[in-house]
Amino acid sequence: MARAMFTIWALFLIQILAQGANGAEGIPGLGVNWGALASHSLDPSIVVAMLKDNGIKKVKLFDADSWTVSAFSGTDIEVMVGIPNDQLSNFAGSYGDAEDWVQENVTEHLHKGGVNIRYVVVGNEPFLESYNGSYIKATFPAMQNIQKAIDKAGVGDKVKVTTAMNADVYESATNQPSEGDFRSGIHDLMKQIVHFLHEKNSPFLVNIYPFLSLYQNEGFPQEFAFFDSQSSTISDKNAQYSNMFDANLDTLVWALKKAGYPDLRIVVGEVGWPTDGDKNANPNNAKKFYQGFLKKMASKKGTPMRPGPMDVYLFSLFDENLKSIAPGNFERHWGIFGYDGKPKFPIDFSGQGQEKWPVAAKGVRYQEHKWCVLNRDVKNFSLVPDALSYACAGADCTSLGMGYSCGNLDVAGNASYAFNQYYQTRDQSVEACDFNGIANIVTEDPSKGSCVFPIEIESSGEMLRAMHILGSILIGLSLFHVTFM
Repeated sequence: MARAMFTIWALFLIQILAQGANGAEGIPGLGVNWGALASHSLDPSIVVAMLKDNGIKKVKLFDADSWTVSAFSGTDIEVMVGIPNDQLSNFAGSYGDAEDWVQENVTEHLHKGGVNIRYVVVGNEPFLESYNGSYIKATFPAMQNIQKAIDKAGVGDKVKVTTAMNADVYESATNQPSEGDFRSGIHDLMKQIVHFLHEKNSPFLVNIYPFLSLYQNEGFPQEFAFFDSQSSTISDKNAQYSNMFDANLDTLVWALKKAGYPDLRIVVGEVGWPTDGDKNANPNNAKKFYQGFLKKMASKKGTPMRPGPMDVYLFSLFDENLKSIAPGNFERHWGIFGYDGKPKFPIDFSGQGQEKWPVAAKGVRYQEHKWCVLNRDVKNFSLVPDALSYACAGADCTSLGMGYSCGNLDVAGNASYAFNQYYQTRDQSVEACDFNGIANIVTEDPSKGSCVFPIEIESSGEMLRAMHILGSILIGLSLFHVTFM
């Protein structure tokens, strides 16, 4: 019995290791962002296998979590690790801390059969105007100290230091890209950073979001946010622009040119389209955007000022239900895949424009098929508003709203959706489905039309503990077999 169970266990491990060995081919230079701001995250080994299955050979992380980074060991996937903004002041003020960080998070993984770390991103959009200058003084010194530590470790030729900039670090007084220059308040600092990047042969990493132009400007021509516009164009010197992405990127090219570095390499750190949380955020628009963008990327035409192939990281791999919604409810819905690794719409990573669904995550484990909803017997609806607000304060309700995926629900439906989100986030705890007696647990799926009432996955942490428990049981059985049989 124990021998048979060990055989099953071994076969299971082999299957996990073999997942994704024969994946599809993505466009050269194509990568994805993998954020971790979720209440329940997938096991890193499952995610790595999914990337392989879809031919994605580059990934950008927002931190350097050891468990996550280690999952890329022995693969050919190129990894970009990150240092969050709240750590910048520490590394700006202490070279010793920067040296320790590089040892623990970079060189530790750089061995034969290790992780292919190529970039360290120091800060994420640290000069964003909404941060009111919080990271302006710390970012560049932190970059310098991390670079110094990498050079000292002897890996400076392989691992490059940069920082992820939002497109608001440059501006144009008109709509014309040729008027582009770095923002006045940080102009001199940007020139110093650009000089540093040039000296170290590091790329300028920029995040460009045509969706945000549409979201923030009511009169913005919608077709200009996509790649099939026939009417909205910008004429600038000898260049014609029919989409926002090209115009935005070339505004940066002009800013670099004016700073004295016209040929500095540019990598697009983030570009994408959300699927919920706004009237323009839906799977159809996301499909349209990515189809046009990936076709453009595969053509290797580039932009009028930067012709040729591009390096781009799509944003993002998964939805993240813990992201701040200060910019908008759509912030939690950037994923090409849902929280559980299921694709939301067809997307062809080869850029050929085929109507094909990407490969979903394999080996995902869900919690029980149970949902928490408003009790049908409730007659006094005066308790509902407070209960709904309480649930949404502790869970993700950003799909509720006019024009959103769950915008077709009535008051009872809104309450049920909110209660279920709260309940699932807390691992289906019985205590999380009460709400002063007006909620109850059901086993029939309450989803309606486009509004899906999710069942949460077992988080990677829970799965790891379960694997350890199972492994301990099997080891115990093997000892029993050896001792008594």
